[in-house]
Amino acid sequence: MLRADRSLHQIAGDLREGRLTAQALMEEAAERHRATEGRLNAYKTWAGERARLHAQAADMLLGSGVDLGPLMGMPVSVKDLYGVPGLPVFAGTDTAFPESWTNPGPLVRRLQGQLGIVTGKTHTVEFAFGGLGVNAHWGSPVNPWSAPGEPRAPGGSSSGAGVSLGQGSALVALGTDTAGSVRIPASLTGQVALKTTHGRWSGEGIVPLSPSLDTPGILCRTVEDLSFAFAALDGSADKPAPPRSLDGLRIGVPRNFFWDEADASIVEITEAALRKLESKGARLVPLELPGCDEVIAVFQQGGLAASELRAFLNARFPERIARLDPVVRMRVAGADSVTAAEYLRRRAVLAENGQRSRQAFDHCDVLMTPTVPISPPLLSELQDAETYRRANMLVLRNTAIANLFGWCAMSLPAGLDANAMPVGLQLIGPPLYEPGLIAAGLATEAVLGRAADLLGQVPLSS
Repeated sequence: MLRADRSLHQIAGDLREGRLTAQALMEEAAERHRATEGRLNAYKTWAGERARLHAQAADMLLGSGVDLGPLMGMPVSVKDLYGVPGLPVFAGTDTAFPESWTNPGPLVRRLQGQLGIVTGKTHTVEFAFGGLGVNAHWGSPVNPWSAPGEPRAPGGSSSGAGVSLGQGSALVALGTDTAGSVRIPASLTGQVALKTTHGRWSGEGIVPLSPSLDTPGILCRTVEDLSFAFAALDGSADKPAPPRSLDGLRIGVPRNFFWDEADASIVEITEAALRKLESKGARLVPLELPGCDEVIAVFQQGGLAASELRAFLNARFPERIARLDPVVRMRVAGADSVTAAEYLRRRAVLAENGQRSRQAFDHCDVLMTPTVPISPPLLSELQDAETYRRANMLVLRNTAIANLFGWCAMSLPAGLDANAMPVGLQLIGPPLYEPGLIAAGLATEAVLGRAADLLGQVPLSS
């Protein structure tokens, strides 16, 4: 059922052939939630009874020959920024949003139109403004790979999304990605994630952080599952992308930027993965990726997100500003000194460097880098403001580049680091290259192995 050796494609076939029921899937998801939620804290709102009824409806329809789509009967968690009818939206804040914010956007409508089963709303960093996954209002989700008594960061901002997959309470997780917010939790919790090109999927029905950079994204257990889910949710994809051969795949390996301050074990694992891909026919193309230092300097100054979130709060929820989580309030406060001229200058720097750096794809099909250069920090270490600030910038640094340049990107597992925590391998493609990126990811997964093979089982019993 939810076991790692059953793909979404296989589960979908089992549901339609009567070998499995959506109710049984949901019962197993609920049991895993009950067994571990007290320790992991993946969900702000668990929709167990409602989900059970929806699963029952899915079984009745499938039994009568009605098939609404590939995700029918599948347990799916949804980040608590998305509107889902009947479920509150908190967006990581201390108070629920007005009911109008529960109206669904196109992505949730596609999910619900297929009768995908929403298991609940997963925790997020407040307004999605942070890469480590902490939340002072509701408690931070805990990385499922943490050793007993040593809870580690799950990655953010889609912090509960990755945890829900590791927990086994969902098969697919909807998240958002403004600077790495689906890829970071996927990397730190041993999952797979796709950040779509800005504008490919509508942000309607999702609480915004930075409309100029926000992208809906998905997390799954494997690239094979991600391919299945992407095809189901993307209007232009009739069926999952086929894997491509590694023979002739040109993998650009930036020599600059992405390796700075990276943990030695993460460098070792990433380099070993690249060598293995090369041995199977891929062509490694060392290169310098221009523009990284210029755009990350803008990002470190608050980028576009601080100003755009501040404008949103000023216009819609000014009373919430004083109640923001301190780590979010600290970043929002910096927007007060940003003039209109400075904001426009920042946009110009991102656009110019994104266009200039795109020339890298004249020489390669995809770029590969470590997704996150450091091991998941202990949550206890992040109580210190300066430690939090430095760790937050480090986890966001490698992933933010794709957002700032306007590209698509994904993360998949590559192994375990020196702390026995998952390490992610980041694949980056040019705008609207998602099918090609997924095809390259499938070829990579076929060589490196699926998460269950690389990492083993998440130690939930510890």
